[in-house]
Formats: sequence, C-alpha cells, structure tokens
Amino acid sequence: MTAPLTLVSHALCPYVQRAAIVLAEKGVAYRREVVDLSVKPAWFSALSPLGKTPLLLVGDSAIFESAVICEYLDDTLSPRLHPLDPLARARHRAWIEFGSALLSTIGGFYNAPDDTALSMKRDELVGRFAQLEATLEDGPYFAGAAITLVDAAYAPVFRYFDVFDALQDFGIFDRTPKVRAWRSALRQRPSVLTAAQPDYESLLLEFLRRRGSA
Repeated sequence: MTAPLTLVSHALCPYVQRAAIVLAEKGVAYRREVVDLSVKPAWFSALSPLGKTPLLLVGDSAIFESAVICEYLDDTLSPRLHPLDPLARARHRAWIEFGSALLSTIGGFYNAPDDTALSMKRDELVGRFAQLEATLEDGPYFAGAAITLVDAAYAPVFRYFDVFDALQDFGIFDRTPKVRAWRSALRQRPSVLTAAQPDYESLLLEFLRRRGSA
C-alpha cells in the first residue's frame, strides 16, 4: 500500500480504537485526525455518509464502518489477522458482531436511568460474558497465541470496564476467569495501549457524569 493513510477519529469512539489497533499491529504509518461529532466539519460530512467515525482515508478515497476498514487493512497489509480457513474466518466475524452487540449493551448500562435498570443491564452483561467464557480456549488471546481481528474488536470493550471499575466493583467478570485473563493480556498489548487518546479515561469519566444516569 503506497497511498497515505489517515484515520479520522472521535476521542471516545470504541470503533476507532479497533481500527487503530489493526493499524498498529500492521506496523503501518498513518495520521490521526480527530473530529468533534457535535460540530461535524463539512469535509467530514461529505466523506462519511453515516456521519460516524472511524473513517479511513486512503489517499483521496474514503472507507467508512470499522468492520470494513479492518477487513480492508487485513486484505492489503501483513501480517494477516484473520484465519485463512473460511469457516474459522466466518466464526471470527460472528464473534466480532457479538462484540458490537456488547458495546450496545454497555451503552444501555451507562445510560441506565435508575438503580433497577442499572442492575438489569449489569446482569445482561454478566450473561454475555458468560457466553464468551464458554467459547474461549487457552489464550492468551481469542484464538490462542496470535492476536486477531476479534481481539481488536474486544479490547475497546474491556477498556470501558477499566473506567467502570474505578467507580464501583460491579462484579461483572467474577465468574469468567478466561475472560479476565483475556482482558488482562489485551490491556498489556502495545497496540491496545496506544489505541485510545492519552486522556481517554478522564474524557470518559466526564462524559459519564454529564449523562445524569444511575
């Protein structure tokens, strides 16, 4: 790939982190451009039909949607992060979709209007991670020793809980030791450490305070 790469980002977007992790694992140079989605620049709106981040600029061409961006990067840059076997690859894609659904549940958790709703969403998250626990093997990553696109999808999921844990012990991972180990391994991965902005935690805490939720 010879065209310059620009990752158009929003500070708190977990889907941006997915793309940033893949770019780091590929060892490719790129530029990051942060936009304010509450006041979208005209150039961004013209390039992003859904008005969301991430947006990958490959020279003058724009690619939107994180799953598509990550697949494009995996198709064009080494090392490959998707399995070569079609069935294994399909399974990985399915669990990436599961991770996206988890992000929606997390949104419901931090937007819960009262303690009852918060407890219900907490229990839903416990159930979702129990499903993940049942599919994990020896680790340290989703498919063993090598990192994959599935890991890039789940690292931003776990990053939310680094902040939630600082507020209260919700016990979400108490019964999922394999998920806990996976979370710990990803937290130490250099590509994951650099995927979010340095002030991500403080920005997320301020965002949560402004929600006015439970």
